[in-house]
Amino acid sequence: MATPLGPRSTALIERLGGVHRRAVMGSLDSLSWFFAVLATSSLAFIESRKAFDIGVALGLALLAAGLQMAAGWAVGLYRKAWRAGSVEEVHRVARAATITTLGLVLCTLLITDARRQVAAVLLAGPLAGFMQLGVRLALRSAGEKLRAAGNSREGRRPALVFGAGTAGSRVIDAMLNEDSDLYPVGLLDDDKRLANLRVRSVSVLGTRADLARVATATGAEVLVMAMPTTSPDEWASIGRDARDCGLEVLNLPPVTQLFGSVTVKDFKPVSTQDLLGRDQVRTGLMDISNYLSDKRVLVTGAGGSIGSELCRQIRQFDPASLVMLDIDDTSLQELQISLDGHGLLDNRALVIASVRDAQRMVEVFETHRPQVVFHAAALKHLPLLEQNPDEGFKTNTLGSLNVLEAAAAAGVERVVNVSTDKAADPTSVLGLTKRQAERLTASFAASGRPGTYLSVRFGNVLGSRGSMLPTFRRQIAAGGPVTVTDPDATRYFMTVEEAVGLVIDAGAVGSSGEVLVLDMGEPVKIADVAHRLANEADPPVDVVFTGLRPGEKLHEVLTSLDEDAARPHHPLISHVPVAPYSDDERQVLCDQIREVAPGWISARESRKPDDGSVLTLRQVTG
Repeated sequence: MATPLGPRSTALIERLGGVHRRAVMGSLDSLSWFFAVLATSSLAFIESRKAFDIGVALGLALLAAGLQMAAGWAVGLYRKAWRAGSVEEVHRVARAATITTLGLVLCTLLITDARRQVAAVLLAGPLAGFMQLGVRLALRSAGEKLRAAGNSREGRRPALVFGAGTAGSRVIDAMLNEDSDLYPVGLLDDDKRLANLRVRSVSVLGTRADLARVATATGAEVLVMAMPTTSPDEWASIGRDARDCGLEVLNLPPVTQLFGSVTVKDFKPVSTQDLLGRDQVRTGLMDISNYLSDKRVLVTGAGGSIGSELCRQIRQFDPASLVMLDIDDTSLQELQISLDGHGLLDNRALVIASVRDAQRMVEVFETHRPQVVFHAAALKHLPLLEQNPDEGFKTNTLGSLNVLEAAAAAGVERVVNVSTDKAADPTSVLGLTKRQAERLTASFAASGRPGTYLSVRFGNVLGSRGSMLPTFRRQIAAGGPVTVTDPDATRYFMTVEEAVGLVIDAGAVGSSGEVLVLDMGEPVKIADVAHRLANEADPPVDVVFTGLRPGEKLHEVLTSLDEDAARPHHPLISHVPVAPYSDDERQVLCDQIREVAPGWISARESRKPDDGSVLTLRQVTG
């Protein structure tokens, strides 16, 4: 039985194959010069009616062949195998021919004074260049025909490629030259100048407006988006049109990944970032976030989606220590596996503790003496907190207060509280408790204590545990339906990387007492995302609307009506002042929450949460 080749052996064979192709092409180019010089020399002698000096002609022909090899290497013509023709290759053929011609003219003048020889050489240059281009065209045409004959369409899905540029050419080449389950049947491009263009025997059949017609005519099942530099809005719009035609949509990596060769493995389904319908936001402030270097850092809720990504990114700044706190021991083990490659749980920096336990918080802070704290521990599922409001107040409000008090007692330099857009004009227990955590954080900033206390507010995190995207995918895996509250409901979305980047940046640029809010572009319609995923399922599943649940908004906002946002440091980051609780308000708030008995207390703050009133707790019988 044949032994499979390893990656190194495969790479070596590919390199040798490239060297072989370059050597063959160099030899053919040299032969072009050889015969061109012989032909033009013989014509020159015939015209002059003198005896043909075969010795001189052969000498010049051999010299021309050698000069071609040297000139071709000098201009880069033979430094790589040109599998596809291009303007760049034509330019290099022309430059090599020009250099060879000039060198041959100089040599001719040195070895002979016959003007007819110089004329023959000048005529041989263009003739050799055209011969070289003709040989390349013939070889590639023959190669395409052989590949087409050898590529059976049986068992392969017909695919359209959107984009007839460099990326599209590479995509077609990958489909034709690899063992792919896709077969190109046509190209689309909105540039009407490319109409009827052929790329590797595949024709441009129309523009985006012709997508439905072309898909029907060709029987295409897949659309490959070969436009790595297109805007996300345009990408999403074309994708919607393709899905309406029943096409599966595959994407290419960013253009920075396309300078090498493209393979069919590069074709990816819709990514989390694609679902945002915008470019991933990068604040560009990470270079000033070195305040974490050589510092003792503590993260609460470290086992969650935000907390675990915080730990991963914080590690890049080489902190003196990183304490990871969570009440869920299994989540801490998963975090250690992702960071260290094992889950032995033998690291004292992994701490099991509940933020509800004030004394335990004091012990942890006294033991580890953190200098920077990121408070990400929270209960976040809105419907559950509506049914169990007392638990939300104990964790999100009182737990935040416990962290703040322990941090102040330990002399922490910076505390960054992770909040949510539901804290802006809150209508739910989740929003209310996170709003209270923001105001408590601002209270510590206003108390005159040393250190910086601030909050970060952002929208839904795509792909986080328990969030919309994985929920939809689990529903699809179970056969559907996908459930959405309202067809018009919209939300602001971020990737977990964006959210954590903002949290870390906040510690660098935020002032004590502020809430930092990231500009997340336009809100995303949840029904659009649901339909997109449901239509891509095999087989497609239904989307069912269930109605808004208690406490839910149809549209979220990033700032309250009475909040004044400013952007002093970065055009994508708003700084919002938050009204702190007075000492009396905070004391009343905490005393009342600490007296809550599970099951018989629910809470609501005034619909004007920052009007100066304190929280009112209402006892409910039954």
